[in-house]
Amino acid sequence: KKLILFDISEASLFQIYSKLENAHKDKTTLVPIIGNTTNKTLIRNLFAKHSIKIIFHAAAYKHVPLVELNPIEGLYNNVFSTKTICDCALEFKVQNLVLISSDKAVRPSNIMGCSKRLSELIVQAFSQKKSETIFSMVRFGNVLFSSGSVVPLFLNQIKNGGPITITHQDISRYFMSIPEAVQLVLKTIDLSDGGDIFLLDMGKPVKIIDLARQMIKLSGLKEKSKQYKKGDIEIVETGLRPGEKLFE
Repeated sequence: KKLILFDISEASLFQIYSKLENAHKDKTTLVPIIGNTTNKTLIRNLFAKHSIKIIFHAAAYKHVPLVELNPIEGLYNNVFSTKTICDCALEFKVQNLVLISSDKAVRPSNIMGCSKRLSELIVQAFSQKKSETIFSMVRFGNVLFSSGSVVPLFLNQIKNGGPITITHQDISRYFMSIPEAVQLVLKTIDLSDGGDIFLLDMGKPVKIIDLARQMIKLSGLKEKSKQYKKGDIEIVETGLRPGEKLFE
């Protein structure tokens, strides 16, 4: 009946609110809220005003290089937002809280991964309390066309005539589409008993250089290389960024 959209970014909130408002002319009430999930007073007031049944906690800084360069803010935002949301979910007896975590939480080699692992531990600790709220977590890989996805970056680089930049020729990632990701997250609500960490089957990992080459081909262009200098788009290796793994 009601969907509350909570975002710290005005631009992102306006985009998703407008999209949903235009796409769904039904009886669902859309409530756009600009705010920071570390603001406990704001969150408590929101929970007190609205009868909230399910929370999908996706509020996190997630660009590995940026969080690596801003570790205190990254840790504060990702960890304390989770603690705040869990506190309020418990207090207001929310039915389900689902943390959108990351495969980077597994043996974390960067600040972003550490922050998400800490968030998972917080959610697991709350799941052990006697409450009406079912706390669970879903670990993600890369979602195509989501915020931070490499696909829009490659499309823009192709549009500008290249080059496409990759950090390492051997780097690989798991990918899935937004609809697949959403359906699987919703499904976890039925499966969760509390404290569960759900690992999504994302198929086989894809080498980023192969993805770049496929996108060049699908754009009707050819890769430019030492062997084929008449090509259209060059692929350039820039080196691994701080905290970046070759594979997840």
